Amino acid sequence: MEQELYTKVNKQAVLALSGGLDSTSLLLNLLHKEFKINALTFDYGQKHSIEIERAKANIKYLNSNGYNISHKIINISECVDLLTSSLTDKNIPIPEGYYEEENMISTVVPNRNAIFSSILFAYALSIQKKHSTSVSLALAVHAGDHEIYPDCREEFYIKIMEAFKIGNWNSNEINLYLPYIKLDKKDILKNAIEIINILKLDFKLIFKNTISSYNPDKHGRSHGKTGSDIERILAFDKNNLKDPLEYVDKWENVLLYAKKIEKRFKEKV
Repeated sequence: MEQELYTKVNKQAVLALSGGLDSTSLLLNLLHKEFKINALTFDYGQKHSIEIERAKANIKYLNSNGYNISHKIINISECVDLLTSSLTDKNIPIPEGYYEEENMISTVVPNRNAIFSSILFAYALSIQKKHSTSVSLALAVHAGDHEIYPDCREEFYIKIMEAFKIGNWNSNEINLYLPYIKLDKKDILKNAIEIINILKLDFKLIFKNTISSYNPDKHGRSHGKTGSDIERILAFDKNNLKDPLEYVDKWENVLLYAKKIEKRFKEKV
């Protein structure tokens, strides 16, 4: 299974593109490996729906640079209205703090990645049938997600792919591509920067066109206090970079806050 998860590369890829740092980095990874990319962005009623516009902006930029990327927005918000999560329910506040703290569990959307993966797998099967080629199902799940999100773990994807393949014809032509499954956000960002330099793209523009906050303000600016914010801020700092994303406060202050929260969490454990 490890060969299937990490190394097998096909000409066609179906990508879950959220508009965040991780999936945008994976988009760049796929471009570098010369995939034909079919990206899906899910509107699931998330409070941080500005990420959808950020995804559109990066696709527009990359298409203008000669990369022919198919991009579709899939609205499943009515389906997810049935589910309880602080990411979608206006009556549940988004928690603040370090990503691995227990209070972050409220941001879990029940079965979200199974729902996404089911749609992506069906799309991959349809592309395989149309073009008679193998297809990679590309997801940006990474080691930093494993503590809080069980549907980002390796064993989840091994089992769900087994079920999908049992339930579909010609499914052996679909494989998972999870290059970040053992990496953290610092290493994901490092890899993306290397690829941007190779492809001669605009680093600042691409990452300004992403957002990691679960609770941005009405102008789309991050407060820098949710777990996903803190993880991102620390990743940029560990790569000796300033995040080009606009924050409500200045960079020095959001970085100081992120380091304080990280230190407090590590002292507890």
